[in-house]
Amino acid sequence: MPALGCCVDATVSPPLGYAFSSDSSLPTPEFFSSGVPPMTNAAAGHSHWSPDLSSALYRVDGWGAPYFSVNSSGDISVRPHGTDTLPHQEIDLLKVAKKAADPKHLGGLGLQMPLVVRFPDILKNRLETLQSAFDMAVRSRGYEAHYQGVYPVKCNQDRFVVEDIVKFGSPYRFGLEAGSKPELLLAMNCLSKGSADALLVCNGFKDTEYISLALIARKLLLNTVIVLEQEEELDLVIDISRKMAVRPVIGLRAKLRTKHSGHFGSTSGEKGKFGLTTTQILRVVKKLEGSGMLDCLQLLHFHIGSQIPTTELLADGVGEATQIYSELVRLGAGMKFIDIGGGLGIDYDGSKSSDSDVSVAHGIEEYASAVVQAVQFVCDRKGVKHPVICSESGRAIVSHHSIMIFEAVSASTTNVSPQLSSGGLQSLAETLNEDARADYRNLSAAAVRGEYDTCLLYSDQLKQRCVEQFNDGSLDIEQLAAVDSICDLVSKAIGVSDPVRAYHVNLSVFTSIPDFWAFGQLFPIVPIHRLDEKPTMRGILSDLTCDSDGKVDKFIGGESSLPLHDLGSNGGDGGRYYLGMFLGGAYEEALGGLHNLFGGPSVVRVLQSDSPHSFAVTRSVPGPSCADVLRAMQFEPELMFETLKHRAEESFDQEEEIEDKGLAFESLISGLAQSFHNMPYLVAPSSCCFTAATAKGGGYYYYNEDNAADCATAEDEIWSYCTA
Repeated sequence: MPALGCCVDATVSPPLGYAFSSDSSLPTPEFFSSGVPPMTNAAAGHSHWSPDLSSALYRVDGWGAPYFSVNSSGDISVRPHGTDTLPHQEIDLLKVAKKAADPKHLGGLGLQMPLVVRFPDILKNRLETLQSAFDMAVRSRGYEAHYQGVYPVKCNQDRFVVEDIVKFGSPYRFGLEAGSKPELLLAMNCLSKGSADALLVCNGFKDTEYISLALIARKLLLNTVIVLEQEEELDLVIDISRKMAVRPVIGLRAKLRTKHSGHFGSTSGEKGKFGLTTTQILRVVKKLEGSGMLDCLQLLHFHIGSQIPTTELLADGVGEATQIYSELVRLGAGMKFIDIGGGLGIDYDGSKSSDSDVSVAHGIEEYASAVVQAVQFVCDRKGVKHPVICSESGRAIVSHHSIMIFEAVSASTTNVSPQLSSGGLQSLAETLNEDARADYRNLSAAAVRGEYDTCLLYSDQLKQRCVEQFNDGSLDIEQLAAVDSICDLVSKAIGVSDPVRAYHVNLSVFTSIPDFWAFGQLFPIVPIHRLDEKPTMRGILSDLTCDSDGKVDKFIGGESSLPLHDLGSNGGDGGRYYLGMFLGGAYEEALGGLHNLFGGPSVVRVLQSDSPHSFAVTRSVPGPSCADVLRAMQFEPELMFETLKHRAEESFDQEEEIEDKGLAFESLISGLAQSFHNMPYLVAPSSCCFTAATAKGGGYYYYNEDNAADCATAEDEIWSYCTA
């Protein structure tokens, strides 16, 4: 155990050997002279570290395979085609971040952080991998129907994500699932360019307008299925379809007994939010039969929860549902499809564990095989024709393709000691009461004897007594800080001080990682560079919001802090320290709100290419401006600007010492106007809108994949936007 020699040495600057003048019985602090070895810094640990060690430390090979790894430069490398990615096709994520963040005059896009980077190639690979897994299971077992997937747009409704899925999935008849009227409208629009056989599955609570819209989709020759979530929806479907002269295709959602435990299983089982019981299913069949529409009932849907941990549980649920499907066939329904819902999980921590909400104990191939086998077993036993198998695997399709990059702008410092002169130390001693002096004597004696637990006891007592004196007004803040520093250094020397720092990140947890704040969903968070250096710090992430919940203090692997690098030694990357949150492509963007009026991130779309850096940015959109988020809260930014401009005119009229009022006024007003157009997040000091007399520029950068020209950014007036 290290000696305590640094404690007073680090607190006082004069030579050792003095005593408190007010009490000669206090021992001199000469026993503190042996010192404590300094903490190893990043540079010292560099030669003993490697990218492979960082990969193991952050479990990249576990949660990241086959799309993410650590390259020889110590940066996160993206493999856009998964296992089929060739070495020259790998993309250095740091280079993408720099391309996005660098100013335009240096060849960058001039975007502010935080930044979402989308990789459509990964999206395509995920979809193809899912389809391939089911195709293989169908072929290997001699299954007599096919698989066709359905993407639930609630996972990520971004236009380009949905359009990509329809485009990439068209050869496989891949469809969409909608749960609200806006989602139904966007699904109808996107599927108009997709496969004619692709399903448009309509889930969720439904009213007259929703059902009418779904039937219009049927009129437009989209393969639309209205899934009954509640029994009373059937009467609306029958009535409206007759009025519109449209023969509907109907599905129903069954409440299964099978469910799994944990947060993600709470939506399933007999007490689940949606679905029909066996009694209700029989009433639906009878009503359809009486209406001459029993042939319209063609799909059975169920859902036993997201993140299904084991294939055994999955097989139980699929088997139970297939029994219901077979009974519907026996009762005369025109059954064709079994929709197994979602549940294909993501291994967020790389543990491949069945005991965690953030992991699953199987891969896509095992999932597909279990589903096909369970359906086939029941159908063969019942003598029922094999149905088309559908799944709504949203999380598994979109999670990997999107990465959130953000910057740590500063970190809290710990155990920084103010320097006390000899006179200052004597003044402190004179102010301490008798109990505090006794604690110091006992602390000193215990240190001489090497009794470190006793040292900690008297250190805590000394601090508490001094806090009481401070509250009584007999100790000033400088003296209290000196006592705090002595006690903190004792704790550090003994090895019980808290080494965890708060890294302040240019992010809003509520806006960009709402699942973490809401129910503790964990995502891999990793520095995207400097991984050839040993991280010598541990930290939590503290965001820009003024709420105590605005922090990330739980990480994969059960950790309460994250290994991080010292920001002070970050000169190699221009002083910037970038972190990435991975596997967040599902739900986070749609759920994020406007807490503290922080808007969404900037977004870039990146394709693998044969360019020198192996990538091309095909689309770039800056995050919402201050005006955008204010407008979302019913403010009118243009009127706000006019009010403030008028206030500025009045204040300048009263100023007499300004040399050139006209120039000063124009500079202030242009800076004020530009502040409405800037993002709410932090910017580098050189980018501050108030440092320039004019604030032209900004706007909307756009580069079409068909090589369209950049959108012009010149503005005739300061208050204007460039629109694509």
